[in-house]
Amino acid sequence: MKAQKVKFTVRVAEEKHLHHALAIVEEMEASAKVRGTGIAKRSPEFIHKKMMEGKAVIALTSSGEWAGFCYIESWSHGKFVANSGLIVKFEYRKSGLAKEIKERIFQLSRTKYPKAKIFGLTTGLAVMKINSDLGYEPVPYQELTTDEEFWSGCKSCVNFNILTAKERSNCLCTAMLYNPEESVVKKWKGRRLDFSRNSELYERYMRLKKSRLLRIFSKSVPTEAKK
Repeated sequence: MKAQKVKFTVRVAEEKHLHHALAIVEEMEASAKVRGTGIAKRSPEFIHKKMMEGKAVIALTSSGEWAGFCYIESWSHGKFVANSGLIVKFEYRKSGLAKEIKERIFQLSRTKYPKAKIFGLTTGLAVMKINSDLGYEPVPYQELTTDEEFWSGCKSCVNFNILTAKERSNCLCTAMLYNPEESVVKKWKGRRLDFSRNSELYERYMRLKKSRLLRIFSKSVPTEAKK
């Protein structure tokens, strides 16, 4: 079955979707391994909680099979919100579903936290383009939440040592932010970063960034610690 011919329903997750949690977590981990990047690990219980709180979006096929997922996290007493854990099941990728999910979780975030700044950390060019279309802009890590609980969630990421070595000022992920108090789209109209047109250039930049950070980190770690 081709993904392009499948019809999806993207909706706020609830109790009846709890049985999908384990499969969602496993897909997240498998996807990270294929990309060779690290992610903060989630448990099925964590996904259950997000569903029960009405802070998650799930995509389903007409047969009820889960096809994609994303959830909301809030930090600094609701001043910052992250749309995290975006995942699309392997066979449904490149179907446009990721964009549908991101748009729906963005709407849900704006409804629940209308004054919050919405941010994300990602290594995926496709996600960066979707975020850009929604009005996010790339920002330094210093503009993100300082909430320790958020940053502790990165501990299970394989790149956590790089993050701490850089004193949380940089890592392999790109930080992007939507600020509702500013007209981001208007401000950047006509000169906002076009991820589609400059994808090759940006991918090259990401490769250089990864190579540089890994090289610097490797030199800074004692030989005994690398064993």
